[in-house]
Amino acid sequence: MLRRTTAALAGSVTALALLATACGGRADQGASSTAAKKTGEVTFWSFVKGSDKVAEAFNRSHPDIEVTFETVPSGQEYYSKLTNAVKAGTAPDVAVVEFPHLPEFAAQGKVEDLTGLLGPVVRERFPDAARQLVDLGGRTWGVPRDAAPLMMMYRKDFFTRHKIDVPMTWDAYRNMTEQVKKADPAARGGVLYTDNPGLLSALSWQAGGQWFSTEKDSWKVTVDDGPSKKVAAYWGDLARKDLVRSLSQLDPFWTSVQKNRTVAYVCASWCAGAHQATVPDQKGKWAVAPVPTWDGKPASGMYGGSSFVIPKGSDNSGAAAEFIKWITTDPEGMKAWVSSGTSSMFPADPKLVPVTKAAFTTDYYGGQDIYTLMAQSYNAIRPGWTWGPVMGATNTAIVDQLPKVADGSVTLPGVLATAEKATITQMEQRGLKVAAP
Repeated sequence: MLRRTTAALAGSVTALALLATACGGRADQGASSTAAKKTGEVTFWSFVKGSDKVAEAFNRSHPDIEVTFETVPSGQEYYSKLTNAVKAGTAPDVAVVEFPHLPEFAAQGKVEDLTGLLGPVVRERFPDAARQLVDLGGRTWGVPRDAAPLMMMYRKDFFTRHKIDVPMTWDAYRNMTEQVKKADPAARGGVLYTDNPGLLSALSWQAGGQWFSTEKDSWKVTVDDGPSKKVAAYWGDLARKDLVRSLSQLDPFWTSVQKNRTVAYVCASWCAGAHQATVPDQKGKWAVAPVPTWDGKPASGMYGGSSFVIPKGSDNSGAAAEFIKWITTDPEGMKAWVSSGTSSMFPADPKLVPVTKAAFTTDYYGGQDIYTLMAQSYNAIRPGWTWGPVMGATNTAIVDQLPKVADGSVTLPGVLATAEKATITQMEQRGLKVAAP
């Protein structure tokens, strides 16, 4: 299990204090909510697959609480919708918020402080790798549902046929991409996603990058710090040399997999299920491996992951908390999430891993125990990563430039530098103090 350093804990405390001061938020409401009633109606917003089944299963086993599920769009459209609902006083009682967005929602007073209601549950059930993403400023703002440790997917048959070794380091990964292209000029051994900065941030995290930190009463923004620039230079070079594909994460990517044009790629735990569901005819051809590292020693980051929150204005926080606890820590709740049989979700609560592992059939990956690899990656996540207070602006600045990396019109380290400037500008506009890097 990861151990969180005192410095990392202090950084998170200061981080939310800075946010709350700038935005007029308060962090003193949580403890008084412990006596809230645990009956009545709960409105539930989520874009996560299986949310409807989870709500139905909860209602069957909790006759005193009625959860009404409402599906919502994913991405920035969802977060704008949730923000507007909070402002209008029409927010749901329970909502999903992905880890990168939680600090911003907490600081701007869009979610309830859950320290009293669910803080003890978070402390007891979740390791530091997940807890540090929802415990901010000494308060609890969400409950983790899933983690997303990094993994590598590869076509085992292709690698065997062409005598290509599974890479354990990033130097070996580069060699692998060269071997793949030589073996089949139409195939590639990796992807640089042009519409999602999540993998770039996860790989920066894995390398030891620290995009955000705090210093006294100021934020420090270092999106283009040394480890992150190293990652960016590496992947930018692979893309420029056409050793990995530059593709969007949606249809073009899956089409390249289906047509045998992508035979390896870096992703996260959730990809195993998504891959199996999207490319069922390649059953038995794929395998999962640990993500390569810079020095060959285990290290990881998170590419995704979500928490559940109670938006500001909920009039039934007690029942909402009961629902959140059930869907994040109860074995029956976890069974409901993976009832489709194709999900490879990795629970943030390690005690629930046997539940998801039992529900995931292993025949697609030739009987491989992929959950053991996921657990090893989860345990190897570097501690101390902090998401910033304006991640929407940070991500937008990155995505705006990513499609230009492959043709050489921008460099990937340059993209990070641009994103850093855009982030600082947005933070200063919101009244946040930013220290010189």
